[in-house]
Amino acid sequence: MSSVTSTPATVKAGKKGLHLSRIWDSYGMLVVFAALFIACLIFVPNFGSFINMKGLGLAISMSGMVACGMLFCLASGDFDLSVASVIACAGVTTAVVINMTESLWIGIFAGLLLGAVCGLVNGFVIARLKINALITTLATMQIVRGLAYIISDGKAVGIEDERFFELGYANWLGLPSPIWITVICFILFGFLLNRTTFGRNTLAIGGNEEAARLAGVPVVRTKIIIFVLSGLVSAAAGIILASRMTSGQPMTSIGYELIVISACVLGGRIAQGGDWQNILCHRGCTDFGYGGKCDEFAEYFTVLSVRGARGYLAGSGNF
Repeated sequence: MSSVTSTPATVKAGKKGLHLSRIWDSYGMLVVFAALFIACLIFVPNFGSFINMKGLGLAISMSGMVACGMLFCLASGDFDLSVASVIACAGVTTAVVINMTESLWIGIFAGLLLGAVCGLVNGFVIARLKINALITTLATMQIVRGLAYIISDGKAVGIEDERFFELGYANWLGLPSPIWITVICFILFGFLLNRTTFGRNTLAIGGNEEAARLAGVPVVRTKIIIFVLSGLVSAAAGIILASRMTSGQPMTSIGYELIVISACVLGGRIAQGGDWQNILCHRGCTDFGYGGKCDEFAEYFTVLSVRGARGYLAGSGNF
């Protein structure tokens, strides 16, 4: 009977390979991100200009905000397909209520309330009634999109109070307000996920829901709060979008839920619940943002293929 012995050199090489693998697992996406950014600087005219960077910030502001809520859904092992419909319906609801009441605050409150109610319904059905998140949020997506068309009669709803437009067009320290709001969301939701009991409960549920329940984690309540947060932040993004578009439009943001989910996955390491402690989902949002800027310079027929290839390349930094 023969035995195989490991030499110190073999053990050292194995440890080095494992160490490099962990480094790539943690920072590979940053390498791909930097490579794509440098390529854009080289091949896209005026890509690095301040004006274009502001445009990039605005391009990722809405997806960045919504990704913050989606992050918690993914971390808990679920997802929310209704975010795009909530964006549209919240904008329409805000526009209609502002025109009816002539009050900005009542209109904004109505839009946020709609998002919270949608999230509450999603969370209750998923957590309490144990219905699959795919079926639940897909149904909510269709219902809420239909409500947006019903409320607006299928047309864009112009907003009469011009003060509302300041929400989307105001500049703070030289940067548009949506960029600052998105940065605040990144900081706030990052703190919630990594530094609070609520965040730890979210990760525990995503890692093993049954074990979390046995450990005393309030699974149902936590899941409901997660989806309410997702609905609220989606509604806030819809209100800001309506402010920038000067109207609530029921047809806006169609298919946006997939962009947000992809941004979260590209920014994290793997698409599994419970493994998002060090996630930087804004990396994925930024990748889609500046990738979209580059797409503007390409022919339409090549844009979809380029986006798919970019997804493969960016994904190689995660897996």
